[in-house]
Amino acid sequence: MKGDRVFFHGEPGQIELVADPLVNDPETEWYVKEYGGGVMVVEPKVFGRAFLSNTEGAEDLIFVSRSAESSSARS
Repeated sequence: MKGDRVFFHGEPGQIELVADPLVNDPETEWYVKEYGGGVMVVEPKVFGRAFLSNTEGAEDLIFVSRSAESSSARS
């Protein structure tokens, strides 16, 4: 989910956007057309931004926690 905290190649990062083919979102439409969907990871120290189209196979992407915003939305 957008805002989730992750580790990417051992560095702390955050999910900036989720490009889901089932969601009509103008912000992520290009990523869906080009890659079929995926997530944008922001990790400012080393990588900056990286788009991953295969999150299931991304061994260097580790989920840490949900964002505070998405946790409060479920309450």
